[in-house]
This record gives sequence, C-alpha cells and structure tokens, in this order.
Amino acid sequence: MVLALVGLLALGTYALIGPVQTWIARAPQTLAATEHRLQRFRKPVEQVTRTAEQVESATSVSGSRAAREVVLRGPSLAQRVFGTTESFFVGLLEVLVLLYFLLAGGDLFLQKLVQVIPQLRDKKTAVRIARETEASISMYLSTIALVNVVEGIVIAGVMALLGMPNAVLWGVLTALLEFIPYLGATAMVAILTLAGLTTFSSTGHALLVPASYLAINLIQANLVTPLLLGRRLTLNPVAIFVGLMFWFFIWGIPGAFVAVPFLATLKIVCDHVEALAPIGALLGRRTDGARAAAEG
Repeated sequence: MVLALVGLLALGTYALIGPVQTWIARAPQTLAATEHRLQRFRKPVEQVTRTAEQVESATSVSGSRAAREVVLRGPSLAQRVFGTTESFFVGLLEVLVLLYFLLAGGDLFLQKLVQVIPQLRDKKTAVRIARETEASISMYLSTIALVNVVEGIVIAGVMALLGMPNAVLWGVLTALLEFIPYLGATAMVAILTLAGLTTFSSTGHALLVPASYLAINLIQANLVTPLLLGRRLTLNPVAIFVGLMFWFFIWGIPGAFVAVPFLATLKIVCDHVEALAPIGALLGRRTDGARAAAEG
C-alpha cells in the first residue's frame, strides 16, 4: 500500500509539474495584469485613503519631526517556495516510514492498551472505541475522497468548457483543497478569480470561472455530502471551525487536512466515556430535544 501510494504521488506530480511550472513562471505577469484589471475598483479606496492621510496631517502637531521609518524586507516568493522544499520532502518521508510501520504493526498498540487497562469493562470500552473510530473515520475519509474526486472531475470539465487552460490542474486543486473545510473552498475561489481575470479580457467571463466553482461547491456541500454521510460524524460547524484554526496553528496546512478526523475521533471517545459525554454532546450538532429545550 505504501508503494502504491508513492507511485500515485509520483505519477500525479509528474503529470502536473508542467502546468504548475508554467503558472509559477507567469506569476509576476499574472499579478501585474490582475492589479491593472482591478485598478478601477481600487480608485475609490485610494481616494478615501488619501483623504484620511490629509486629515491626519492637518490635525497633527506642527513642527514635530517625522519618525524615521525602517523597512524590513522579507524573503521573496521564490525563496519561500523553494526554501521549504527540503523540509517538505523530509516530512513526507517521515510520514511514509511511519505509515509503513503502523500498517505493519496492525493491532499492536490496541493489544498493548488492552493489556495495561486493569478492569474488563474498561478493556471492552477501549476496544469498542477503537473499532468504532476505525470504521467511522474510514467511512468518512473514503466518502469525502470519492466526493472530492467527482467534484474535481466536474470542475475540470466546467473549466474546459469555459476555456480555462490546464483544466486538469484546477480539478486536482479542487479535490485536494476540499479536504479542508471552509478554508479550502475560500482559497479555491480566490485562486480561480485570479486565474480568470488574467486569462480572459472580459470581466464577466472571468468572474464566471469562480462563480461556476462556487455553485458546484454549494451543491456538493449542502446536498451531495449530507445525503451520502447522513448523520455519521455530524459535527458542530463552530467546533469544526475552531478545531480547524487550532490544528492549522499547530501544524499549518497538514494540520488543516487532519483537523476534522481528529475532531471526529475526539467526539467518538467522548461519546463512549461517561465523564466526557458533555464534551461529545457539545461537539455534535443540535438535536431535536436540545432545540426544543432551547426554545422552551
């Protein structure tokens, strides 16, 4: 399984490296063209800014010395991208090695956990939590992966119909970013808006690109995914957002990818431990009984 995963990653990287290199090489021209296209929208904001600066200078104390301004130059975009390449591949190698040993170990850690738990009731609870977590998270990840892949194929087809270059790249980005709730869709809208404005001369045609993605994403998030998942792992949207921010702060982008599975695992544990049941209820969605109690 690890070799198959490495092969898929290598094949996908090889297939997408050409379009990605093209967009990176065109990044300066893309940003300049986008800034020129958005210039007319920036004029009112710049006028308000100049007015505020004039008011501030008029109300400032005369004769005061202007403060010396120190400008710190940060690393360029290329330095940020290529400077993290080594650490990224080292981290990826560590994850693959750890995945291999976890798959090879099987139920080793569960058996060790059962051995150290003294009471039989607690042993059964631990096994039940482990099995339910395994089944629920596997079902969730497989369902979400299938939905994301289908959505990526649909987005790639729509981008091709709209005339966007490298339609497969946008489909792959959609499938990957959809694993991150809320932030992934927001980032995709911003990326497609930027790409559309630099690809098409007509503003309406350019904005049709992110609008099409947003319409498809709303259908997926509000109809398709709830229909397939049902009430399994129904988490509170506020809890999902807070958990997403927490794990993004801890681990960055990888933390955002694993935030929902971690949160779902915590809810399953809390639902099976009596002392932690209130936390599990807090993480879940509002039930009919809770809604009636709140309205009463």
